[in-house]
Amino acid sequence: MTLHELNTLTRPQLKEVLFSCCGSSSWVSKMLPFFPADDLVELLEDAEEEWFKCTETDWKEAFEQHPKIGETSSEKTASDKWAADEQGTVNMASGPTLEAIAEANKEYEKKFGYIFIVYATGKSADEMLTILNTRLQNTAEVEIEVAADEQNKITKLRLEKLLD
Repeated sequence: MTLHELNTLTRPQLKEVLFSCCGSSSWVSKMLPFFPADDLVELLEDAEEEWFKCTETDWKEAFEQHPKIGETSSEKTASDKWAADEQGTVNMASGPTLEAIAEANKEYEKKFGYIFIVYATGKSADEMLTILNTRLQNTAEVEIEVAADEQNKITKLRLEKLLD
């Protein structure tokens, strides 16, 4: 899709496309006034600025739209396909690594109350497991900020993919 095509979507279509990039309804609403957008760089800056104006509840809503690391998705939506691509290296992981990720995911969700979110592009399953285990040591206050920053990276990547 080109920026012109994105700019000419109807509001309902634009909301749907933005939601596929970041699953926070609040963030989507905050982004609507920036359309039509002049260029991708400015759009990415606006996306980041509006993301960090969102609340913790908004962030958690976005996290819920992701499959867990190591979990397969039905790949029905653009977001599902992007997640599968972003986590593609996990499919090459050994059985023990996948089991360790599943266990760590459970521990993370129990501790923090939301799924582990990481910018997975270019990371191996072993790297993600190490990151997951490291982040399990964070306090809730630190971790929500780290997770929000990871979501911001994912959102920006998806906006770039959308406009490729």
